Amino acid sequence: MPAPQTQPPAAERDVYVDLYEAKKKIYPRAIGGVFTRWRWALVLLTQGVFYGLPWWQWGERQMVLFDLGARRFYLFGLVLYPQDFIYLTGLLIMSALSLFLFTAVAGRLWCGFACPQTVYTELFLWLERLTEGDRSARMRLDKGPWTFEKLWRKTLKQLAWVSVALWTGFTFVGYFVPIRQLGGELLALHGTWQIFWVGFYSFATYGFAGYMREQVCKYMCPYARFQSAMFDKDTLIVTYDTQRGEPRAARSKKVDAKAAGLGDCIDCSLCVQVCPTGIDIRKGLQYECIGCGMCVDACNTVMDKVQYPRGLIRYATQNGMQNRWSSAQMLRRVLRPRVLFYSAVLLALCTAMLASLVTRAPLKVDVVRDRAALSRVVAGGQLENIYRVQVMNATEQPQRYRITASGLQGLQVASEPEVEIGPAESRWVAVRLQVPYGAAPAGSHTVHLDVQALGDRAQVSEKTVFLVPR
Repeated sequence: MPAPQTQPPAAERDVYVDLYEAKKKIYPRAIGGVFTRWRWALVLLTQGVFYGLPWWQWGERQMVLFDLGARRFYLFGLVLYPQDFIYLTGLLIMSALSLFLFTAVAGRLWCGFACPQTVYTELFLWLERLTEGDRSARMRLDKGPWTFEKLWRKTLKQLAWVSVALWTGFTFVGYFVPIRQLGGELLALHGTWQIFWVGFYSFATYGFAGYMREQVCKYMCPYARFQSAMFDKDTLIVTYDTQRGEPRAARSKKVDAKAAGLGDCIDCSLCVQVCPTGIDIRKGLQYECIGCGMCVDACNTVMDKVQYPRGLIRYATQNGMQNRWSSAQMLRRVLRPRVLFYSAVLLALCTAMLASLVTRAPLKVDVVRDRAALSRVVAGGQLENIYRVQVMNATEQPQRYRITASGLQGLQVASEPEVEIGPAESRWVAVRLQVPYGAAPAGSHTVHLDVQALGDRAQVSEKTVFLVPR
C-alpha cells in the first residue's frame, strides 16, 4: 500500500511567475493647467514649423530642402554640399549637449514637451477625445458591445488618425523631394521610393502615436534608461511631497486633516489618471516619468477645490525636498559646475558654428589627378600634368571663375583659364598644367591650384602635386 502523500508547506510550494505582462491600455484623462498650456503651445509651435516649413519659398525654390539626388542642401539662403558635412556633425553635437544641459537643469524637459513621440501622442489623444469622449467615456466604449455608435466613433477616429499620419508622412518626405512636385507625383502614382517612404513614415506615426504610445517611452527609447546618469540631487524633477502628503486618505471637507493625523493627499488618484505613462508619482521618481507636469496640474486643481495650499506635487529638487528649501533657494543651486560646463561648451560651439557660417566661402573646389596620364611631354618642349577639378558654386547666381596655379617656376595653366558655373551647380573641369621641360628637378612637387570668382572675393586654394619624371 503506497504511503500517503502530504502537502508541502506553503513556503516550499512552486510559485509561477509570468515573465511577460500583457499591456494594459492607459486612458489618460484631460486636465487643464499651466503645464498643459505649455505642452499645447509647444505642440502648436513644433507642428506649425514642421508642417509649414516645406511650403515656404525662398526666391524660386523651397526654403528648406535636402535634395539627396542632386546632393544639395538648401537652408534658407545657404546652399550646402556633402563637403559641408561638418556642419551636420556640429549640429548633432550641439543637440546632444543641449539635451545634457536641459536634463541636468530640469530633467526630461525634451521628453515631456518637445519629443516627437510626446507631441504626436498628445495630438492623437486629442483626436481620440473628440471622437470617443474623455477617459470614462472611452473606457465604457471599449468595454461595451459593438453597437452602431461604437462602430461610427471608432471608424471616425481611425479616419482622423490615418489622415494625420498620411499628411505627416507626406510632409516628412517633402523635406527631401520638392513638396509641390511630390504632391503631383503621388497623385499620378509616380515615384516608387517616394510612395514607399511616405507610407513607411505614415505607418510609423500611426503605430507609435496611436497604439504604442507610452510603450515607446518605456521600452524603446534609450534616453529613459541613461537619464539617471545626468541627474543629481539639484536637478528639478516632478516630485511628490511625502512629508506633507502622508498619510494619505479620503476625507470630508469638514474634517480637520491635521487633527485627524492625515496628510494633504486625499488619495483621489487623479495624478495617476492624467499621467500619459500611467505611473503613480507618489511612489517616487521612476524612469517612466517623462516630466510633463500633468500630475502637477491635476494635483493643484484638487488642492484648490479642497482649499489646501498648492504644490503637493511640484517641480523641485531632491536636496530642496529634504532640506525644505524655498523655490528661490533651489533655483540658486541651478548654476552648479556641471551646468556651467555644459553651458560654456555649448556657447563655444554655437559661436564657432555661427562664425564658420558667416565667413564660409560660397565656393567649393576638389582636385583629382588624372591617372590615365600622370605626366607627359607635349609640343613646345613643355612637361604637362592633367587634373580634374570640381568647381562647386554655392551661390544662387551664375558665377565665372578664373583658375591659376603656383608653386613651380614657369608653371602655367595651358587649358581654358576661366569657367562659368550656373547657380547652385558643380562642374568637373579638365585643367592642364605645364612647365618647361628640365626647369624642375625630377620628383613630386607641391603646387597650388587657385580658383577665384570674378567680381567677388571668394577664392579657394587647393594643394596637389606636379610629377616630373626622371
